[in-house]
Amino acid sequence: MSKAELPKHEAATDPPTAGLDRIALLRPLTPEQRAAVARQCRWRRFSADEQLIDHWGDTRDVAFVVEGRVRVLSHSAGGREISFSDIDAGEPVGEMSALDGRPRSASVVALADGALVAFLPARPFQELVTGHPELAQAMLLRLCDKLRGATDRIMELSTLGANNRVHAELLRLAKRGKRQGIVAIIAPIPVHSDIAARVSTTRETVARVLSDLTRDGMLERRPDALVVRDLPRLEMLVEDVRGAV
Repeated sequence: MSKAELPKHEAATDPPTAGLDRIALLRPLTPEQRAAVARQCRWRRFSADEQLIDHWGDTRDVAFVVEGRVRVLSHSAGGREISFSDIDAGEPVGEMSALDGRPRSASVVALADGALVAFLPARPFQELVTGHPELAQAMLLRLCDKLRGATDRIMELSTLGANNRVHAELLRLAKRGKRQGIVAIIAPIPVHSDIAARVSTTRETVARVLSDLTRDGMLERRPDALVVRDLPRLEMLVEDVRGAV
């Protein structure tokens, strides 16, 4: 099928001149090498909630998120959404299947309209990893970070109560946010149902925990952000509970 014949939602996107310069994993490459990689990619824009990657799918491309944000998720047998992580612009997703050739371990969906993604086939991605030691090292560190994060979540789900799991997720979000001394700014404001999906609890529990933290002066809700007013205190709250189990 030619480019002109592609359905609207499948329409190919001409690669931006320096689109892959935003991908941290590819920084060990020269601009010329990144441009060559860009030409090997299939570029697409996605609408909100549109699926990039299908759980158990047999695709093997690695997806570079150039613009927008995407979410890695799955669903329980009963249909309940289980959210794993949000991937920001500048990060890859789907690299495990590109490396090991196994089916996708989760689905990936766009969080807002206009997400721009560059899909690189598995073989060229494998050649990049094996041919550039610095890139291979960055890939290993990324996979280690994923493994450590998964271990932490397994421990939390196995040992912590729902309230404490919400505290731990809030701490993760705060550490990724903008810092101003002991204050951390989480923007945009996390949706209660999204937090609930990540820590296996209900929206009502999340709302109650956040209200308690606000009443205690640890949180402040602004029109465009959720503010953790004392990050060390929140970290101590989480670590004290982890150390007690």
